[in-house]
This record gives sequence, structure tokens and C-alpha cells, in this order.
Amino acid sequence: MSERTVDSRGRRCPLPIIDLAAAARDAADGTVIILLADDPAAAADVAAWCRMRGQLYEGSAPLDGSDRATSYRVRIRGLSQR
Repeated sequence: MSERTVDSRGRRCPLPIIDLAAAARDAADGTVIILLADDPAAAADVAAWCRMRGQLYEGSAPLDGSDRATSYRVRIRGLSQR
């Protein structure tokens, strides 16, 4: 299983979600995309995007050494799994 990191720190809504969607478009089934974001809206936006797109939201955690940035985990599900 592969993992891909998308760094959207310093980018404001809706850009982190656009970055996530672009990465998901080319990702194979089962790929975990780690989205790094410091936009406060990302917390709600990532979960909503996953619900709307049928992807698996695996949670979030603060980035080490940062008081604002968060790491969001999204597992990409293939069309046959949606």
C-alpha cells in the first residue's frame, strides 16, 4: 500500500481540498493521502469531502512542533469499492 503526502500549509480554503482532490484523482486504490494543512477550515472540509466522494477519512493529528498545522489521513477507495 502506498502513501502520498500533500503539503498545503500556508494555503487557504478551498485550496487544501483542491490539492487533496488532485492527488486523489491519480491515486491507486488503497493509497493513503496525508494532507498537511494549517487552514482552520480544513478540519471540516476534509471530512465533508470524504463523505461526498466516498473516500475513507482515517482521522487527523497535530503535526509535531506546530501549534496550528494538522495531518489528515484519507484512504482512497477505488470505483469498485464505492
